[in-house]
Amino acid sequence: MAKVLIIGAGGVGRVVAHKCAQVPSVFNEIVLASRTKSKCDAIAASLPRPIVTEQVDADDVQQMVALIKKHKPNLVLNVALPYQDLPIMDACLETGVDYLDTANYEPKDVAKFEYKWQWAYQDRYKQKGIMALLGSGFDPGVTNVFCAYAQKHFYDEIHTIDIVDCNAGEHGHPFATNFNPEINIREITQKGKYWENGQWIEIAPMSIKRDIDYPEVGPKASYLLYHEELESLVKNIKGLRRIRFWMTFGEQYITHLRVLQNVGMTRIDPVEFKGQQIIPLEFLKAVLPDPGSLGVTYKGKTSIGVIFNGVKGGLQKDLMIYNVCDHAECFKETGAQAVSYTTGVPAMIGAKQMLTGKWRGKGVFNMEQFDPDPFMDDLNKYGLPWHVLHGKTIEN
Repeated sequence: MAKVLIIGAGGVGRVVAHKCAQVPSVFNEIVLASRTKSKCDAIAASLPRPIVTEQVDADDVQQMVALIKKHKPNLVLNVALPYQDLPIMDACLETGVDYLDTANYEPKDVAKFEYKWQWAYQDRYKQKGIMALLGSGFDPGVTNVFCAYAQKHFYDEIHTIDIVDCNAGEHGHPFATNFNPEINIREITQKGKYWENGQWIEIAPMSIKRDIDYPEVGPKASYLLYHEELESLVKNIKGLRRIRFWMTFGEQYITHLRVLQNVGMTRIDPVEFKGQQIIPLEFLKAVLPDPGSLGVTYKGKTSIGVIFNGVKGGLQKDLMIYNVCDHAECFKETGAQAVSYTTGVPAMIGAKQMLTGKWRGKGVFNMEQFDPDPFMDDLNKYGLPWHVLHGKTIEN
């Protein structure tokens, strides 16, 4: 039995708290902290057993250190903003406590996916004898584990990987983002990138589009983006020749986004307004619907998976490993929509692997570096059942 300190009380934090509370044999004690304690208290009131709530500014290393020293958790589970990854990692390093997150660090002044800042902690974490597990969400996270599972059970060599992410849900708003608007819009407005034949190829944002047929959803327009799991999978999957990431967006969403870009509302540099410096994207975040509020009206499904091509026993082999998740069912269980659910459940499962000793190491690790089997078993057990579709391919 262990104590976990969860940082962050948004939609994902809500799901993580619910799922940890469902496994008391592992998560004996739960502490939930965020900048706004009232959000933690609201989540705590919805849980089947009592937890402790706290207020903390996760940007402040010494506040984090004091909180960790007060509660002495076995693990800090970070579902705050990606900007806060490094301060929280610093606090874990100072206190000698294991760390887990769901998304890689991003500097506030540059929209950029890159693991270099967190991989730089490798030696210090190793010397301290503690472990950091990076990207234990769905993508990154489950998709990395799908790749490790395919490599272990289905292939001698994997030649191509296409990670495909479809949200076919409807929330009733003309324009809203499914997770933090600031992070979401930064993600899709930066340049796209994929890896092929040993090199990274950069493209203009949203400039490559395919219709992809998603299980239980059907064909959807999908756009090639860059996503952080590509960077680690390139290092850890044998025989890889190409890897890409695709995400669906409806025409209405794309139209709204283009207008916002054209009028400067997605800028991340400060502008002067009535004698004050404001960042347009931060202002936009303030006026858009809170992603945590979308679950009440959300209908439809997410369909997320990985399509592989490779060789087994000298023969070409195509298949897909995927999960389908229902927004309304997720809300019924946790009070959060499926995008938060598909991130929060894997965060709990990753923490469970660490706390039970199934996944252990000293240093900084990505998901695909561990045995995928216990994680895959827990996906089926805790709400994200996966399926294998043989013969599935994607257009080159």
